[in-house]
Amino acid sequence: MALSLGPQAHKGPARPPSAADRTECSQRVMAWHVRCTSVLPHARPGTRVMPHVTNLLRRSNAVTGPLVLFVLWWVTFQLQLVSPKLLPSPIGTVQSLVESLVDGSMLVDFRHTVVRTFYAFVIAVVLGMPLGIVTGASPHIYRAFEFLIDFFRSTPATAMFPLFLLIFGLGDFSKVAVAAFAAFLIVYFNVAYGVMNARQTRLLAAKVMGASRLRIFWDVHFYETLPQTFIGLRIAVSLALVVIIVAEMFIGSDNGLGHRIIDMQIVFNVRQMYATIIMTGVLGYGLNVIFLLTEKHFVHWAGH
Repeated sequence: MALSLGPQAHKGPARPPSAADRTECSQRVMAWHVRCTSVLPHARPGTRVMPHVTNLLRRSNAVTGPLVLFVLWWVTFQLQLVSPKLLPSPIGTVQSLVESLVDGSMLVDFRHTVVRTFYAFVIAVVLGMPLGIVTGASPHIYRAFEFLIDFFRSTPATAMFPLFLLIFGLGDFSKVAVAAFAAFLIVYFNVAYGVMNARQTRLLAAKVMGASRLRIFWDVHFYETLPQTFIGLRIAVSLALVVIIVAEMFIGSDNGLGHRIIDMQIVFNVRQMYATIIMTGVLGYGLNVIFLLTEKHFVHWAGH
């Protein structure tokens, strides 16, 4: 008895796929890709990840690094791979940090460092952004000052300490000035770079529509430079903090986190020295997170 091959056996040669067939196939492939990428690596195919599970995984990833560092520190202390006089217990260091926060001594130095960093950063932004926009908008001006820009950008800010001490003395202004100088170069360079790399199609479109130079400057140059500007701002505030901390260590100062680190090192209060170092790291990380969130809020259109 012959087997029936069904209706397909009676059809002619297979026709080539039409555009509609290819579109439907692409949609099925994309749907399959979405299903595959929404499962856990160890789960069965088709098992979707619940939103709370995804959030839990993200949070666990965020604390993995600090936990690994804490465990390595604790193991090193327990095995005495480093002398306890030089590397205190992580638990004791955290206790010392909490005590200094409770009694307020750490917060006083923290406030002085934040204020100096803020002043230096504001000066850098107020001077760096407009000068960067003007320089980046004119290739002739940029080429005229290109050597000076690269020269001072390549000069370590700490090498300028003696000069700023001679000019401004031992007061707070010398610390703020040298930090502002270092941050200014970062802001200035990134803003100028962002303007120079503005999309030419948008500039041409604005000119064709008859926009004035001031309107092009504000609506095209300013907004085009924002993504690169925020990168410069994040780097600048971190660099300003670093320079302020170093200045508080070695330029006459009686407060600030940098002064506290050196003071604790001199009296050999190692726990408090490590606690202050952790506090400076928390401050730097917090400033970076603030600028990242600000960038996401105001420059969410970047890349479109």
